Amino acid sequence: MTPPLRADAARNRERLLETARLAVDAGDLSLQLNDIARRAGVGVGTAYRHFPTRRALLEALADPAFTALLHDARAAGRHHDVGSGVEHLLRALLTRQLNDPAFFEVISTGPEEDADPRTTEHREEFGQVARAAIERARRTGAVRAGLTDADLHNLVCGTVFALRLGQDPQSRVDDYLRVLLNGIRA
Repeated sequence: MTPPLRADAARNRERLLETARLAVDAGDLSLQLNDIARRAGVGVGTAYRHFPTRRALLEALADPAFTALLHDARAAGRHHDVGSGVEHLLRALLTRQLNDPAFFEVISTGPEEDADPRTTEHREEFGQVARAAIERARRTGAVRAGLTDADLHNLVCGTVFALRLGQDPQSRVDDYLRVLLNGIRA
């Protein structure tokens, strides 16, 4: 277990994350650590101590979205109506990716790129929870029997990509989700 940070180190880490979040929200996913450190008012060494790579910083930014997605996925898996559970799961996955470019980049890659074991743990837990919800839906006939996990992953990624192509993707989530759900139903 990692020991807790000193108060000043925790403040510096938070300033770096806040500065990086502002950059991402402004459309800058380059996350150049030297620039982030300068804008946060901390030394470059401090930035690299907290986030040794751009990927480590990106994963730290994505962590709250991943944590929230896990909560949503667990709730979807417990839903009494399995079809609605799948819908809630897919809606959560789509909206989290649309709302958080850092999360989108992290979840769009494989575990071999993870810098933080916590990200890999999140990824594995999400995979288990999502597979259980989809398998439950397959058993009850709510989704196509031949639909593989890889198929569903690719369909969701394609849907996110398609949403990002248009203006105001948030306004189209329901429409695209409906098409996706209609396509995977048995």
